[in-house]
Amino acid sequence: MMSESPDTRSLVSASSQLNLTEIEAIDDKEFDIPQVDTPPTLESILNEPEEEDEPFVLEDTCLLNTENIDAHSCETSSLASSDSGDRAHLKRRRKAIETNATVHGSVLRHSTLKGVSAQIVSAAEKVDAGLPTAITVSGVIAVGTSHGLALVFDQNQALRLCLGTTATGAEYGAVSALSINRDCTRLLCGFAKGQITMWDLANGKLLRTITDAHPPGTAILHVEFTDLPTLAVCNDSGGSVFELSFRRVMGMRTCESRCLFSGSKGEVCCVEPLHAAAELKDHPITPYCLLAMASLTKILVIGLKPSLKVWMTFPYGRTDPASVPVLAWQFAAVQKAVNPVVAFCRGDTVHFLLVKKDESGTIHVIKQRQLQLSCDLISLTWLNSRTLVLMDSSEKLHVLDRPSQDELETLDLHEVQLVYNSSHFKSLATGGNVSQALALVGERACYQSVCSYAGQIFYLGTKSVHIMTLRSWRERVEHFLKQERFTEALSLAWSFHEGTAKAVLGLFGDPLKRKAVVADKMVEILFQYVERSLKKCPEQGKIQVLEQHFQDMVPVVVDYCLLLQRTDLLFNQIYSRLLENPVARGVFLESLEPYILSERIGCLTAPVMRDLLSYFQENGMMESVEGCLVHMDITNLDIQQVVRMCWDNQLYDAMIYVFNSGMNDYISPMEKLFQVIGPPLQEGKPLTDEQVIMGNKLLVYISCSLAGRAYPLGDIPEDLVPQVKNQVFEFLIRLHTVESTLEEEVHPYIRTLLHFDTREFLNVLALTFEDFKNDKQALEYQQRIVDILLKVMVDNSDFTPSQVGCLFTFLARQLAKPDNTLFVNRKLFDQVLEFLCSPDDDTRHTERQQVLLELLQVGGVVQFDQGRLLALAEKAEFYQICEFMYEQKHLYDRIIDCYLKDPLRKEEIYNYVHNILSLPGYSPKDKQTARRKALEHVKELVRINPAKTAELVAGHFGGEVECIITALQDDYLVFQLLKNLLDPSEGPNPQAVLTLRPDLHELLVGLLCRFCPRQVTPFLQTSQHYRLEETIEITKKHDLREATSYLLEKKGDVQGAFQVLLQTLKTKLHTLTQENPELARPRSEDEDAEEADDDQTPLSVVEEALIDLIQLCHRNSHGLNQQQREALWFPLLEAMMSPQKLLKGPSAKHTSEALKELTMKVLNSMSSFIALPAIIQRILQDPVYGKGKLAEIQGLILGMLETFNYEQTLLETTTSLLNSDLHWSLAHLRKAVSRGLHPRQDHCNICLQQYKRRQESEEEIIIFSCGHLYHCQCLQRKEQGVMGKEPGLVGDGVHSWSCYKCTSRQGTRPADRVSVVGGRMRATSLAQTKVTSAYRGADTEAHGRKDLAEVTLDSQQIQAWDQLRCMYRGPSRLAILTDIGHSHSSEKAGLLNTAHPPTGSIYHSENFSLKLSPPPVVEE
Repeated sequence: MMSESPDTRSLVSASSQLNLTEIEAIDDKEFDIPQVDTPPTLESILNEPEEEDEPFVLEDTCLLNTENIDAHSCETSSLASSDSGDRAHLKRRRKAIETNATVHGSVLRHSTLKGVSAQIVSAAEKVDAGLPTAITVSGVIAVGTSHGLALVFDQNQALRLCLGTTATGAEYGAVSALSINRDCTRLLCGFAKGQITMWDLANGKLLRTITDAHPPGTAILHVEFTDLPTLAVCNDSGGSVFELSFRRVMGMRTCESRCLFSGSKGEVCCVEPLHAAAELKDHPITPYCLLAMASLTKILVIGLKPSLKVWMTFPYGRTDPASVPVLAWQFAAVQKAVNPVVAFCRGDTVHFLLVKKDESGTIHVIKQRQLQLSCDLISLTWLNSRTLVLMDSSEKLHVLDRPSQDELETLDLHEVQLVYNSSHFKSLATGGNVSQALALVGERACYQSVCSYAGQIFYLGTKSVHIMTLRSWRERVEHFLKQERFTEALSLAWSFHEGTAKAVLGLFGDPLKRKAVVADKMVEILFQYVERSLKKCPEQGKIQVLEQHFQDMVPVVVDYCLLLQRTDLLFNQIYSRLLENPVARGVFLESLEPYILSERIGCLTAPVMRDLLSYFQENGMMESVEGCLVHMDITNLDIQQVVRMCWDNQLYDAMIYVFNSGMNDYISPMEKLFQVIGPPLQEGKPLTDEQVIMGNKLLVYISCSLAGRAYPLGDIPEDLVPQVKNQVFEFLIRLHTVESTLEEEVHPYIRTLLHFDTREFLNVLALTFEDFKNDKQALEYQQRIVDILLKVMVDNSDFTPSQVGCLFTFLARQLAKPDNTLFVNRKLFDQVLEFLCSPDDDTRHTERQQVLLELLQVGGVVQFDQGRLLALAEKAEFYQICEFMYEQKHLYDRIIDCYLKDPLRKEEIYNYVHNILSLPGYSPKDKQTARRKALEHVKELVRINPAKTAELVAGHFGGEVECIITALQDDYLVFQLLKNLLDPSEGPNPQAVLTLRPDLHELLVGLLCRFCPRQVTPFLQTSQHYRLEETIEITKKHDLREATSYLLEKKGDVQGAFQVLLQTLKTKLHTLTQENPELARPRSEDEDAEEADDDQTPLSVVEEALIDLIQLCHRNSHGLNQQQREALWFPLLEAMMSPQKLLKGPSAKHTSEALKELTMKVLNSMSSFIALPAIIQRILQDPVYGKGKLAEIQGLILGMLETFNYEQTLLETTTSLLNSDLHWSLAHLRKAVSRGLHPRQDHCNICLQQYKRRQESEEEIIIFSCGHLYHCQCLQRKEQGVMGKEPGLVGDGVHSWSCYKCTSRQGTRPADRVSVVGGRMRATSLAQTKVTSAYRGADTEAHGRKDLAEVTLDSQQIQAWDQLRCMYRGPSRLAILTDIGHSHSSEKAGLLNTAHPPTGSIYHSENFSLKLSPPPVVEE
């Protein structure tokens, strides 16, 4: 039998898809299981071949005849790999390629089963088998057709059995479901009309026909064998699930059916039993015979054995009703156990449930991390325990790695023409009696068209069968190589090498063996890549094209050779091949540089090393030569040749490195560098840039050598460090050079370094001395060097004060150390002090002072006599030195003198005094001394900076302001101090903390009048601390009319202020109208100041004065009566009109016109406050206008008439708008209360009886606009019971009714409702309707009458109307009209709705509420 063939067994073995590599790489986090130290052993489960070189092919070669498989007809590449061809990152001298880039390649092999496909088409044509409808695969392939046949194919794709006939097909309908049992001996066929048949696959015999397993009239959607040979389950189009138990009693084959799930509780559309491989038959979960079911709302996991039990129910979230629920089981190895996982999805989310049994025997179903996609899924299949294949509604396959959730590949299956099971879900063969929900899901259902077996997935098309299998790792790499995509092939192979690849197939054994296998393949690819690049290089075009061609290849080859640690391959075989092409050779040598600099390549072969240096030298890339040399082992080079090359090309770092590492010579580099920088320094010549660079390198080299570090990087070998230090010290303290002359001074090396950069050389020595703690010989060297330094510098006039100061600062630091062992003669310090403080040398004063200060700060003060030091410093005017000494003696008053004497630091005295007076670290005596000293020098402080002096006075001398003013004596100094002290506009405002007497403010006003008259008025406007009468006298004394006018107005003397400004205007008008302006009267200081600007014409000066007067009149006219207003405006008008009499002749025409325009401006301003007849009368009485013709005053009169017409139109528009709105509101109210109302119920809402209680009596009813209906007597009784008899409420007059039910619901008592005037209650009362109905027998018709309550404005509306009328007279008269106009034009009801006024309107006032009439509550 087939089930016993070795190939079938291998398929069963492979179907478990468990190998050691997968178990180790399982993501433990998603299963919430703690880590273990060692991975589990699963030899009992695994059955893997051991030859790692053999590709592990999942499909059974016996099952599928490879001759009939079109292996390349559907070759596809992954989307992930199609985007990986960008080689921009491989440019020359850029960083190495990304070895971590995700390249998955083509993961699936897509093939067509040509033999099966051809015979399906042939059967449809020749025997009328119909189209294929279902497929299942085990040891054989079974395909069901639409005419009821089941075609069974063997392993060679030959048709072995044709089960059923077209006659039974006509009776049963199409084959809708297929299932083969575990040992491949039985086939179950489900049909569209509900029947189920069982066939013997050995001989094609029909064993059972089951017709009563489920309700009739429903199609079979699924039929599935369990792992028990006598147990199966089926699912019909009614949504029910049944268990089928097969028995054979007395030779009779029977089938018992049991309902597991009824479709009335929710329709199941997918069932999936758990199948365990032969190796897992003893698994603790297997005996329970698990079954997963997916309904339209939830997932159920049940156990069929030993008794029926629901293990878990998992409800879906919200999903698309058209989405298809899909289930799939798989055993996954997790830590110490292999347990089943069920994956289920509906829509775009895949969920995972792990089923496991703990040590106590309890079964747990644990939800794992879900997988989110961006497509609607219709199929889900496991390829192995790590890899899922999903198909979306657009027939695209998505291969996903479950632990990482990475999408590995996407394939389009559109050409397969997949078979869908929609007709069975709609049960068309039995009349379509299914629910709409199930029919909607069936639109995309393809359960019977997709099946998996032994790591292979089969897809059933309308004319073909397709198979998807995982490619082995070699196939995936070869797939790239066929397309000549070597970079992607190498990247993919490297991911196999590092174990980061997904869906790996065909790699076995321990990791080292796997890496070796992959490394061999990568070497093979590298050779192919080089050969292909050399053969296919462009033969024509620019050299840049050829360079680019090799720049795409060479860095990749170099990088992977280094990753594989195969430099032998790189520098021998590959380099020898690249030598054939000079461009390839150049690109290769250039590409080595970044790897050498990053120390990924440390040693080159001798030929490559020589070629590299010669190539860089030929191309002028000497910087690259230096960078490479200092990172490489140079023992195999010609040292002398390299040194000569470095020296000739100024590669000093490389030269030093070659001497040090090649010959252990640390002295020769220094000698060579000293030979270059020594002579020019001795001759006093300036150094070139190149020589400065060499000198700096020399200092760094000496520092590194003395510190035990190699130059330019790394460390000196530990056994050489003491020897190198001693050699360098001995070299530095040499008395003469090797090639010395008679003229050479002693200690040339130290002298040269001191001349080159004294400070940096001494810093190098200071760093070196730090390490000389317990080294006796080193301490001797230290003392010798210090002696040499003193000998060289102190008695030598070649060194500047700064350089000498650096030496003694260095010595002071060394002497100040607690463990100091140096000895220096103190006389030398005195000698240096004399040198720095020498009065006969005024040059470099600041430099000498800074040097001495630094020397004192590092502890050198102990080396000097302090009295002598202070005397020399004062004599040399070293005020910072004096401050340093006084600070130690707490003589703070003397420090203030130092600041005042020091021209560079005078500005800092204010902060210093402030700190002494405010910080807590000073004693009261010190503070008092500083206060006294500051007051003594206050005059000088004001001269230096008045603003900072004022700040200091405000903060610390508030009580001594008058004494300070007296001490100043100079009026201008007083003015500067007071101006900064009292004027808020000057800098920081000290007034917030300082309040002075009014006479000081008045003193400042007087000084402002003298020194800065333009700032008098702004100061008066901002300050409030002066007395009006005294200040007015001051401004009058200095003839400042603008300031006087401001003060008079502030005092309340409007007329006086007006007269002052009017006099100014008349003066300027007189100046304007004078024929000879030179003859005008002498002007005051105020006028001179105001007219100092040459750009101002006399006319603009008049206009400014007139504007000031008009603004004054405007500000004050509101509070004056008519007579007082005329006393202001008419003199102004007279002043403007009178000069016009003097302007005669053509030359004065321009001035006359300008004055008339200004007069018109006055008239327009007057019209708001003076009656028009009075203005016209005054104009006509004027000689200028009265005696002339009417045309002369035509403009004035027309201007007044325009103003009158504008205001008249404004008033008419307002009246029209208000009348129109009032009429519209009243009309709508009348319409609302006159309309008939429809009651909600036909009974009274109080007594709950129908409104026609007694046939013989006549009774009144009341209906409200809310729809509630009451008997008049019931409503009256209720209100009387609460309120009692109040006058005017219940009687013969009009009663103010209100709906009892609505007001009760709102929580208001009727008694309270009576007291409310207007508002909602008013609206309710207006909307009521009172109807009298008489019933006189059954045929009597009802007669009704309506009473309408009187409509009036309540007090709130009257108040709003009065406020509206008051606001009409405000300064912005157009504001309300604009708002009303907008409301009127857009919607008349806008006026009634005050809740949402226009933005920025007057309705924003909290107290303003415009209610012309209440809006009725009307229910349509």
